[in-house]
Amino acid sequence: MTFPSGRAVFVLLAFIALAAYPLIAGSYGLDLITKIMIYAIFALSLELLVGTTGLVCFGHAAFFGIGAYAAVLLSPASEPAGLWWLLPAALLAAGLYALAVGALSLRTQGVYFIMVTLAFAQMAYYVAHDTPLGGGTDGIYLYFKPALGPLDLDRGPTMYFVTLAFLVAVFGFLALLLRSRFGRALAGIKSSEQRMRATGFATYPYKLAAFTLSGMIAGLAGFLFAVKDGFVNPELLSWHLSGAVLIMIILGGLGHLRGALIGAFAFVLLQEFWKSESVFGAFAKHWQLGLGFSIIVSVALLPQGLVSLPRRFDRRLAGPAVKTAGPSASSTEVRNGTA
Repeated sequence: MTFPSGRAVFVLLAFIALAAYPLIAGSYGLDLITKIMIYAIFALSLELLVGTTGLVCFGHAAFFGIGAYAAVLLSPASEPAGLWWLLPAALLAAGLYALAVGALSLRTQGVYFIMVTLAFAQMAYYVAHDTPLGGGTDGIYLYFKPALGPLDLDRGPTMYFVTLAFLVAVFGFLALLLRSRFGRALAGIKSSEQRMRATGFATYPYKLAAFTLSGMIAGLAGFLFAVKDGFVNPELLSWHLSGAVLIMIILGGLGHLRGALIGAFAFVLLQEFWKSESVFGAFAKHWQLGLGFSIIVSVALLPQGLVSLPRRFDRRLAGPAVKTAGPSASSTEVRNGTA
């Protein structure tokens, strides 16, 4: 009989805790955790690029914002739109822009790739900011939330569980994808793209497919964000948000899907903590200082992210035993001729 690994148990318990949370939470708590789960989906989309494929994208907010704007712009002004067609349309809009951006930016590497993706994101930002299409700095309101059969997305618990269902689906999909031939190819590209080419892999189509899929998942997160808040503005496409989601996956731990989840929760909860006037009083208006200090300390102490904390803790506990057992184990190997 095989038992699930500790990592699988952690993820399962986390999702069970999220499912049970509405039983004890108020309206503010539901809204906050719903927002965090949306950011977790956003972080998972970037993890596919940065942590799995090794492509550092600094314009990922463009796809998030396009998904959000598509949800509002495509919704009728007089009645709720059907979620069954509005969501695929938003994903298609984000995916097409990701396909176009990826087709051009993936021909560059390193810092040039980072700058090109940032430039494309800024183009999308200024289209929303400076043209009537995006409503300018005032943004656009979503007057009718999409219809999902008998479910009312205006109710906090309904939106919460819909978001949780999408988070579980995205996590499960990516977990299966990374174990497939496609996922192993992406891991090989991250490790050594030249070696992958030498073995006969055309790496460009793989990277383009990963970039497009990542953009679509980011568009899903943006769509959910627009439905939750009922409002979009150009800040959803800004480089600040691209930087924030990059910090989330670094904070949680690159190369791990659960690290994206942990990083999203840690980042937003740290924001809320440093913004709390009941804790910090007047200093709360300088919350960016506290948040920045927390991130610096976390990265300095845990360079592999918060996901490595249990492993480091186990090593601390097992340290003396390892030191004691080390010499005898080594001498045994020498006597047996296996060193």
